[in-house]
Amino acid sequence: MPLLKFTLREGRTPQQIRQLLDSAHAAVVQAFGIPERDRYQVVDERESGQVIALDTGLGIDRSENLVIIEIVSRRRTVSQKQRLYELLAEHLHRDCGLDPDDLIVSIVENEDADWSFGRGRAQFLTGELA
Repeated sequence: MPLLKFTLREGRTPQQIRQLLDSAHAAVVQAFGIPERDRYQVVDERESGQVIALDTGLGIDRSENLVIIEIVSRRRTVSQKQRLYELLAEHLHRDCGLDPDDLIVSIVENEDADWSFGRGRAQFLTGELA
């Protein structure tokens, strides 16, 4: 945990997608201090016309390389979130050539009772996970 959901426009190769996921995971590990094997990622590829992301008045020009990342996570501090945004932009630019203008990130927080990793149990509540 956290769970990262990526929305991408179609056209990337499997290798490009894997590099994107690996780079994003490295940023999350660094920013949130989670274990390396704490990795949950889902990719949703869409046709160009199925993704609209304007600039919200910030003067941001987006390209067809747009990446939207929704992160579902336990509560994090403001500084952890800000660090994650910086690291995601840095890692994805360095490793994948992604322009920081083509990255949108949203964090949705939840509580320990909102997670079950299998076996019909809420492992954060049962003490199986800390």
